[in-house]
Amino acid sequence: MPLFCDVALPVPLDQTFTYVVNGIVPVIGARVLVPFSGQRLMGVVVKVHENAPEGVEVKPVQQVLDDAALLPDELMKLAAWIAQYYVAPLGEVLRGMLPLSAEVKRHVAYKIAEAGRKVLYEGAAKGSSRRSKLSPEEQNREYSVLNYLEDGASAKVSALRSATGANKALLEGMVRKKWLVREAVAEERDARRLEKVAVLSTGSREEGIGSSEQKYGVRLPRLNENQLAVMAELAAVDGRMRVKDLRERLARVGVPESTLGTLVKRGLVVIEEVAEDFRMGGVGAHGKKHAHEHALNEVQMEALGTIAAAMAQGGFKPHLLYGVTGSGKTAVYFAAMRRALDEGKSAVLLVPEIGLTPAMTGQLVAAFGDEVALLHSQLTPDERAEQWHRIRRGEARVVVGTRSAVFAPVVKLGLIIVDEEHDGSYKQEETPRYHGRDVAVMRAKLNEAVVVLGSATPSLESWSNAEKGRYARVEMRQRVADRPLPAVELVDMRNEFKETGQEQIFSRKLIEETQATLDRGEQVIILLNRRGYSFVVMCRSCGEKIECENCAISMTYHKPVSDGEGIAQPGQRLECHYCGFRRVVPKTCPKCESEHLYFLGAGSQQGEERLQELFPSARIGRMDRDTVRGRSDMERLLSRLHAGEINLLVGTQMIAKGHDIHGVTLVGVVGADFALGLPDFRAAERVFQLLTQVSGRAGRGDLPGKVLVQTYHPDHYAIQFAAQHEYPGFVAKEMNYRRWMHYPPYAVLANVVIQSERLEEATGWSSMLGRWFQQSRMEKVRVLGPAAAPIVRLKRIYRYHFVLKAERRQTLGEALRAMLRFAETQNIPRRNLVVDVDALHLM
Repeated sequence: MPLFCDVALPVPLDQTFTYVVNGIVPVIGARVLVPFSGQRLMGVVVKVHENAPEGVEVKPVQQVLDDAALLPDELMKLAAWIAQYYVAPLGEVLRGMLPLSAEVKRHVAYKIAEAGRKVLYEGAAKGSSRRSKLSPEEQNREYSVLNYLEDGASAKVSALRSATGANKALLEGMVRKKWLVREAVAEERDARRLEKVAVLSTGSREEGIGSSEQKYGVRLPRLNENQLAVMAELAAVDGRMRVKDLRERLARVGVPESTLGTLVKRGLVVIEEVAEDFRMGGVGAHGKKHAHEHALNEVQMEALGTIAAAMAQGGFKPHLLYGVTGSGKTAVYFAAMRRALDEGKSAVLLVPEIGLTPAMTGQLVAAFGDEVALLHSQLTPDERAEQWHRIRRGEARVVVGTRSAVFAPVVKLGLIIVDEEHDGSYKQEETPRYHGRDVAVMRAKLNEAVVVLGSATPSLESWSNAEKGRYARVEMRQRVADRPLPAVELVDMRNEFKETGQEQIFSRKLIEETQATLDRGEQVIILLNRRGYSFVVMCRSCGEKIECENCAISMTYHKPVSDGEGIAQPGQRLECHYCGFRRVVPKTCPKCESEHLYFLGAGSQQGEERLQELFPSARIGRMDRDTVRGRSDMERLLSRLHAGEINLLVGTQMIAKGHDIHGVTLVGVVGADFALGLPDFRAAERVFQLLTQVSGRAGRGDLPGKVLVQTYHPDHYAIQFAAQHEYPGFVAKEMNYRRWMHYPPYAVLANVVIQSERLEEATGWSSMLGRWFQQSRMEKVRVLGPAAAPIVRLKRIYRYHFVLKAERRQTLGEALRAMLRFAETQNIPRRNLVVDVDALHLM
């Protein structure tokens, strides 16, 4: 009997595909290359069997990439759970679990088609008459291509160019005439990243130490000054240094590169090739102790004791670690990870933002050395593959990263920690739309491991699970060293306008307190949670707003400035922060041609400019998506802040997350309450969390902190409770509203978006699904819609949506799958239906 295998492919279809096995039999969890819709795709084997599908032609597996399963059984089960829970295609789930795209090289190839073979056989004269518009030289090239491909094998563009002189334009013309067939080809490649390291040879180390060379630590017979300098550099770092670093140091003192080669020839230095270590770190220290070096206080010891006892007992144990800002949760994390390693197990630490990984990685490397691996989306494909394999081989038992690190193939997983578990960054905004926190809980369950969800402002869903006894709640209500929580003062901006008659970004109170803080030699952080200079450009004559041509959203004005280091940023422009479209600022209104354009709203760029005017002697920095673009930008900015080079930092919510700067004693909050007016049932929760988190940046050192919150809604319960540092009080109030309105955690929710580049398709499909929902009469599911999405056009795609609510998750899942089955019968493409289970944003 022939063998078949079912393969999950990374395509937007809720099914697997069957292929016949010729040759090597793949195992479940291994990768294979298979033909699919004119391409060669990489998929993951999910089943091997002898059941031939009926009525369809079964194509063969072209290549088996792995001898053994890359994904262990528990990760295959986790993938199946994600696909079921989030109603997502299994192939797209597995693609996110395997960050190994660098190991498959993709290129375009061409092969001869039947029409091309016919032309070749019929002769040049007949072919020429069909191609009268081509020059004789081009005709000859076409025949050279057909002749080269006559044996039926495919060839790359580079091979055809070399053999026949044909360029891509000529080949594509032959494809249009159906003489050639274009193929997308995938093949294996080695993604390992190696670097050269210079090492003092073993013989050099074992020789006696000459009297004149004692300072170098090795016997250095008959060496000149340049060679002595190289040996000294290596001896100073225990005899081992990356070659590129060594060359940079030697170049600064005028030593030629050839000197290193001479020492290699003499056998005094050996060049080794090792896996490249790109891990960044160190910004978390800056003269302070690392988290693992702190002695735990009594409250921390109690928290650690609860977690350690659960690990020692074994089995699935979820914990919610509720600790106020500055209570030392990170030290507890590190101590718990040490316990896991001591028990022969591995640990995974998730952080919400890529910008937080350098500091955390630096501290982890200081604590656990080479056993640390780093995973996040800003690594290159080669870097991700290298780290992934280190983890799988058991070389790295501590993994730190963003949400995708929850899929790290660690050996003997014992502990998962989700830091700032409330953060919305853990929710993926593309298929599969999983939540990293919830996947972490399920993975811990499948591995019989302990999971710790830590936050000063836990999500209401996690708090509710703790209230129901599903999670064990561990509380840390005091700051380290009994430091007081910062005093919070509200500044009523309504009164500010009445008394000054002007609309200002910064209140008089905030300006006064900032100046006093700077005069004392302390540091200030100001949150202004909008990017750019102004976020609305409007015509005063006709009221038209300048919107993005791709999205139904106002464009943000960016002013040209220097970055503070003499490097000019892009010039004056309008930019869409959703699709990235840019345009020059028009001199007149595009609609009525009026010259009276008005710039409304202040972003972080305008805030920085105004602060420079108010405090000309301050050393000001800005932290937002415009200044923090690369993986090293955040590290560099935080280093300057820790070192005191910056004493006034302004930025968006990036500044509120996890930073521990002991010199900050004043935090100002500007415009954060605008989110209370958004059509989002989580608006109050988000504002409370943001205010609490940014307030926690103040007073983390020896000096007490203070927070000034500028608001137009001083009486709103979210702002009042945040000012009092009263999380339980806020939860009690907010839970009442959620219960009355049947929103999570008292119901489960999904957002279904119907999208198309054509407006009539989007509206037609929405109406069709709306009628189906009405006729289905799902009594246990409440369907709101269809309605235009809050952003009705995004990246040139029109969007309409439904919001589904149900009391039970199973009921919601059944309704969504029934909807997808109906949509398939109506030929609504799966890629045009976005199903977002447990949606955090209804945009």
